[in-house]
Amino acid sequence: MSNRTLVIVNTTGRQGASLARVATAVGYNVRAHITTKLSEKDGAVAKELRQLNNIELVQGSLEDQKLISKLFVGARKAFINTISWGDEVAIGKALADAAKKAGVQHYVYSSMPDHAVFGRGWPSLPLWSCKFTVENYIRQIGLPATFVYTGIYNNNFTSLPFPLFCMKLQPNGGFQWTAPFNPDKKLPWLDAEHDVGPAVLQIFKDGLAKWSGHRIGLAYENLTPKEVCAAFSRGLQRPCSYKRGPVTIEVPIPSGYRSQLEGIEELFGKHEAPYFGPDIQAPDEALRLWEGYRGMEEYAREVFPLEEAANGLTWMR
Repeated sequence: MSNRTLVIVNTTGRQGASLARVATAVGYNVRAHITTKLSEKDGAVAKELRQLNNIELVQGSLEDQKLISKLFVGARKAFINTISWGDEVAIGKALADAAKKAGVQHYVYSSMPDHAVFGRGWPSLPLWSCKFTVENYIRQIGLPATFVYTGIYNNNFTSLPFPLFCMKLQPNGGFQWTAPFNPDKKLPWLDAEHDVGPAVLQIFKDGLAKWSGHRIGLAYENLTPKEVCAAFSRGLQRPCSYKRGPVTIEVPIPSGYRSQLEGIEELFGKHEAPYFGPDIQAPDEALRLWEGYRGMEEYAREVFPLEEAANGLTWMR
């Protein structure tokens, strides 16, 4: 059964949880890593994962070398999506080393671009450039891998006062989204909960013969901010408008995320750089992996109100 063992790192995240659901459903034995630092925050997701068949939860810090050394033993496939749990570059390199030592045959790594490498005066985004550094290390050590670059999550939107993707409730019952993006410039979008899992599963099915060393732009719609708001209007049957403006921070956020937001405002607001850089396009390859995606209008109609209700909001009543 070892060839049906799939390791997932950060299984309580949207990408990892999406893959765990579909992989267990088709018979993979999923070894699902969850970190202790996320256990309370993501308790509901962890509880859901425990109810899946064919899943083994491995809980612990990715700074624990003993845990990492055992994580990939007997596995032939792995999906890795790290976040800022510590030194993300050191963690990413350690995971890659352990996977190579264990003989993992197909390693799918969720990466992102470092726009500074393109030589156009674009800044690096701190939470993305570390992933690009790890991607290059994976290539250097010869680990057989594919790299997915995810678009902006549809699921980022909320009416809570979080920065960048706040759909602020208006007195007329509608919403207004304020962000630094050009209102008429298209951006790539992805429903991570719905679509990452089926797409990554198809990458494993196609195998390295098709995707070895390849970067895939994983996004299913290219929409301008105005088109996003139009989709929300249709889905919710409420007015929704877009206003171009600076990122506003009304709630406490980690200092690292503040730097990321400042970089986003400069990179995509001031420079209007392509989201994935100039070399990666979407959605053609994503659609070849998975055609049953959930678009923005469907998300707004069927999912956004449920996520809002789960956050204790009542505007949809």
